[in-house]
Amino acid sequence: MDRISQLPDTLLLRILSELPTAKDVVATMVLSKRWLPLWKSVPKLVFKDDIYQNINDTGRFSRFVHRSLILHKAPLETLCFQLTQTSSVVDIGIWIEMALQRGVRDLSIDIDCTSSTTPVTLPRSLYTGCGILVTLILKSVTLVDSSSLPSFSTLKTLNLLSVKYPGDEFVKRLLLNCHVLEDLHVEQCLDDNVTAFTVRVPSLKSALLDKTLDRGFGEDDGFVIDAPSLELLDVLIISGSFCIIENDMPNIDRVSVVLYHDPWKILWDTTSVKRLSLCVPYSKASNPVGLVFHRLVRLEMCTSEPEWFSLLMFVLRASPNLRALKLQRCCIRGQELFSFWNEPSLVPECLLSSIKTFEWVDYEGTIEEKEVVAFILRSGRCLKKVNISSATTDSG
Repeated sequence: MDRISQLPDTLLLRILSELPTAKDVVATMVLSKRWLPLWKSVPKLVFKDDIYQNINDTGRFSRFVHRSLILHKAPLETLCFQLTQTSSVVDIGIWIEMALQRGVRDLSIDIDCTSSTTPVTLPRSLYTGCGILVTLILKSVTLVDSSSLPSFSTLKTLNLLSVKYPGDEFVKRLLLNCHVLEDLHVEQCLDDNVTAFTVRVPSLKSALLDKTLDRGFGEDDGFVIDAPSLELLDVLIISGSFCIIENDMPNIDRVSVVLYHDPWKILWDTTSVKRLSLCVPYSKASNPVGLVFHRLVRLEMCTSEPEWFSLLMFVLRASPNLRALKLQRCCIRGQELFSFWNEPSLVPECLLSSIKTFEWVDYEGTIEEKEVVAFILRSGRCLKKVNISSATTDSG
């Protein structure tokens, strides 16, 4: 321990920042006089109440958080709350205000609601004090309405996971006030009071948008996206929902679509994509004419969906410059009847001229799969690397 104590403060503070909880950080003060004041300058604190199980412990935890924030002297860069309903979450508003007064740049609030049906509502002070935040992560909380929302002028990363909102319009206003937002992760939950989740953020570069399977579905439930700077789009939508892209996204690099009932609309809006991942059902009756992915160089496709053979051939024909193809069973295969493989009369251009890498993960070796492999290997004139692996072996 003496050798560690001889390290400079900057390195010791970095070590303290890696400890799992604030309780562990504060406990180091008993090691020696050298360590006594260090915890008050650590740039990251994580408060967890999972070791406080009864009512008396809950009060101890609240007092510990309050005292720790009061005694901490140096600017806090990162502050995380991982709380359960057994803690005194009524104090969360006070803790947020204290944190923001200390210049917190990265704030995370995660509240486990499994033990209670009462949601935790965050105070309006969260909005008024967030002008200096760079990262905000909210999970399992409820946001209250506000007649006016301030400008979140420095917020670049926003995670809204199982959050409940005042309504659709509140979400629009909230995101419109995030003028430099670059990364957005949304997981909509059941009864979150939002149907059409609208994302209009000109600065946005990455969007992960999910709707949980317990929401049910309806024609008015989905995402509206207006993000011309978007580079990465990951969408998980249950059957019956929609995803509307209002403007071109010339910088789009990667698109991932999962469980989307009709992929053609979103694919039309992302034809400039370079990397594409698909796990969608396919309908031959809806084949769009003229769909071409001129910039697509990497394609990943899930082999769990019905008619995936046909979808694969369609996308290959529409991707003349494809270089890498990966097939993988990403989802649990249902009981639906799967299409039989019909070898196309014309070989897709990319197989003849550009595909160099072919990978198949979770290969099962069915008759149809063997025929697909044989067709690709026979037609892939430029193939240089092939890797086929089953669920029980690393390679084949």
